Amino acid sequence: MPLFNIGFVIFPNLTQLDFTGPLQVLTRVPQSATHIVAKTAAPVPSDCGVGLVPSHTFANCPPLDLICVPGGNLGVVDAFCDRETIEFVRRQASTAKYVTSVCTGAIILGVAGLLKGRRATTHWAFTDLLPLVGATHEKARVVQDGNVITAAGVSAGIDFAFTVAAEIAGETAARKIQLGIEYDPAPPFDSGNPDRAPAAVKSAVLAGGYDKSLVAYRAGIDRAARS
Repeated sequence: MPLFNIGFVIFPNLTQLDFTGPLQVLTRVPQSATHIVAKTAAPVPSDCGVGLVPSHTFANCPPLDLICVPGGNLGVVDAFCDRETIEFVRRQASTAKYVTSVCTGAIILGVAGLLKGRRATTHWAFTDLLPLVGATHEKARVVQDGNVITAAGVSAGIDFAFTVAAEIAGETAARKIQLGIEYDPAPPFDSGNPDRAPAAVKSAVLAGGYDKSLVAYRAGIDRAARS
């Protein structure tokens, strides 16, 4: 039985947990192989200073059964404005069984034309961008529309990964992985959802950089559409 090829597309200044959260889960899926793919073989800097080492480049990556694109605040803009990155995502997605993203990685899928007519989600601060790439926002932590599976912001990538693990290997296998990594979240604060977080906290998060990022995303989407 051939291995199920899972590939993560990484790029400079991606959000580390967008990638490593799902990675930790999906590397434990039975009968699978995980590929960390970047434009070149050079280490890729993440947004928190951790360097990530690709296992493959765009040129030598095998056909993927599942392609996952993480997010990364302004790193995403550079990624979706890069023609080689978008062409690689399109090419792999054309034959993949599952096309997926975490957080603002959904915008990369969208610029590649893979979310047109699809329901999708992304980080709560960026959901208004989904219609700009042809998608309809669905308010959920994980959204599946056909073979396209998208996750909301950052930590939602872990929930997403269990959804994917169950799709690939069955619920029992996914439950075993969940217990193996003791994924039993009980956060000390109820501020992880914009609908429940205090208004002052939400405003501070937006003012802390997301407002500026939204401007850059909109400009980048327009630039990518004209290129």
